[in-house]
Amino acid sequence: MNGLQDSLFSSNVSRPLADRMRPESISDVVGQDHLLGADAPLRRMIDTGNISSFILWGPPGCGKTTLAKILANNGKLHFVALSAVFSGVADLRKAFNEAEHRRQCGQGTLLFVDEIHRFNRAQQDGFLPYVENGTVVLVGATTENPSFELNSALLSRCKVFVLKPLSENALEQLAARAEDIMKKELPLTSGARARLAGLADGDGRYFINLMETVYDLARPGEVLDVEQMLNVVQQRSPIYDKDREGHYNLISALHKSLRGSDCDAALYWMARMISGGEDPIYILRRLTRFAVEDVGLADPMALQTAIAAWDAYERLGSPEGDLAITNLVIFLATCPKSNAAETAHIAAAKAAAEFSSLTPPAHILNAPTKLMKELGYNKGYMYDHDTPDGFSGQDYFPEKMGRRVFYRPFERGFEREISKRLAYWQKLREELKDKYNPNKNYGEKNE
Repeated sequence: MNGLQDSLFSSNVSRPLADRMRPESISDVVGQDHLLGADAPLRRMIDTGNISSFILWGPPGCGKTTLAKILANNGKLHFVALSAVFSGVADLRKAFNEAEHRRQCGQGTLLFVDEIHRFNRAQQDGFLPYVENGTVVLVGATTENPSFELNSALLSRCKVFVLKPLSENALEQLAARAEDIMKKELPLTSGARARLAGLADGDGRYFINLMETVYDLARPGEVLDVEQMLNVVQQRSPIYDKDREGHYNLISALHKSLRGSDCDAALYWMARMISGGEDPIYILRRLTRFAVEDVGLADPMALQTAIAAWDAYERLGSPEGDLAITNLVIFLATCPKSNAAETAHIAAAKAAAEFSSLTPPAHILNAPTKLMKELGYNKGYMYDHDTPDGFSGQDYFPEKMGRRVFYRPFERGFEREISKRLAYWQKLREELKDKYNPNKNYGEKNE
């Protein structure tokens, strides 16, 4: 007997609420109107019956598997499901052979592959001939960015549809459907009901499981408030995968919140990363990078504070050292911002590549030997400390290159003071351009 078939005692076994709530038609699917609404791409595919291979990219519990089953039913295709976690080459070969046999008999096959990104590159390449010749309609499901995780050859043959986490309104529709099936209201206060939806974090499957737990554990006639509800259900661990896209999304959110001087948003993203199990040293390294890249010389204390926070964390560890990270995030978020140093670095590197073989002007080269003096090394160099202003204004660029301006400080933070100094030196440079010209026979002095 097939393990999925009903047994003699199945009528005495209660089906899980998620199974009883599984949508049977497109109209039952909630929260994906951008794909299934009128004139939306997937809806057009269903209405026309022209179902081609595609990838469903979305978070857990947004209905990827259910949607694939409905599409197979609507397209009168045989539905075959595989998981890349549990399947190998032999399973794929069997699925393709059976699909080819069905094709010869006049029936198409929709092959649903869950977690398709877990197949390696060679296995992904194995899909190509069967997709191209129409043996299977491939529907791949992934929680990871297909651009990073799937072969370009496979992506070129499949559309990518992005599924969204379920909104509050979509979750409320699920709650209403559950109440219809259970023939009673969810035994929660309005506040507890809203908090339960918040715990689901857009995951419909998890939300249904939470509701089933509440139905099972609430006493007859009892209506649970927020605290009672939290005692009944176990709070979900944060959704965060340290080596996948969520990792990069959150550090990007932290970095951009800091750049935008939004202290509170930066603290939130930092807390999300730490609660998700991110290595605090990674966070500190990125914050140190931010100090030099986005604060720069607008506040020279930024880099020192970052290094001090890093050192404090390594001495204290978690959880005490987490406060050092918090202090650093607050400091960096409230610092004046400048990327002038980074811009100068990029411009100087570009000039160095363009003028890669020019030698320094002779007047700034030391002349430790008689021959070098005869060749003009150090001739006309003016020792800046010997000038009245401590500034000679001489040109230190290669003669064939001419003066360039790479660093342009902003009028904010400490760079405002730097800007004043640079303007003052430029004014002196223009006034002194003839007085200390190295082509004239002035006194010579080594560094």
